[in-house]
Amino acid sequence: MPKFAANLSTMFNELPFLERFEAAAGAGFKAVEFLFPYEYPAELLAEQLRRHDLQQVLFNTPPGNVVAGEWGLAAVPGREQDARADIECALAYAIALNCPCVHVMAGLVPPGADWQRYRETFIGNIRYAAETFAAHGIKVLIEALSPQVKPHYLFSSQHQAAQLVEAIDRPNVFMQFDFFHAQLVDGNISGLMTSLAGRYAHIQIASVPDRHEPDDGELNYPWLFAQLDNIGYQGWIGCEYKPRGETAAGLGWIKPYL
Repeated sequence: MPKFAANLSTMFNELPFLERFEAAAGAGFKAVEFLFPYEYPAELLAEQLRRHDLQQVLFNTPPGNVVAGEWGLAAVPGREQDARADIECALAYAIALNCPCVHVMAGLVPPGADWQRYRETFIGNIRYAAETFAAHGIKVLIEALSPQVKPHYLFSSQHQAAQLVEAIDRPNVFMQFDFFHAQLVDGNISGLMTSLAGRYAHIQIASVPDRHEPDDGELNYPWLFAQLDNIGYQGWIGCEYKPRGETAAGLGWIKPYL
């Protein structure tokens, strides 16, 4: 049976952020994820998790200066010190929130830049993250982002992500397998689930192409969930979608699984 985590950055947006924990628990979720925790003290978030009996299963390293066009720093040459400070900041939150996985954001490669140099920088910083997190039993995740959503991100294909995991060569580094991005770039989700089994430690879902509830669009999610059971996937599935309307009204799809 799949295990689902509510993404509090995209779901329950009709409520202030700190009220979304209670809403997720009330809807039947046992776990949550979100993009970034850094606007709030870690202990405040940990209290929300305790109060509502929720597990934190994922968040991202800081994105950098989003207004200036940054979306992660781990691949940016010359920003290694900043990237590693972000990794250490994320580790402190992960420990406080008892979170088993952190996604380290790579960043964008400007047109005309030396992509290989960015890739090498990323590999070095992810190895640093892996070794820093290993003592605490925390997994480091990397995620391919589709160019339709994040143009010029370091990598967009699940095959590229798998190659990076192999090159990084650390036992606690895994892929974050987002079915929405993967379908836009690679297709053949069922084939990827099987061929990459063991290399991804977290999954995210949304309808394709609209990125709404996973009960519409071109992916047959009930069938895919059954295949994940057959494969033996034990990780969480993050609901990183944008509800079509009020969040609770769109949760009919998940009732059989909660």
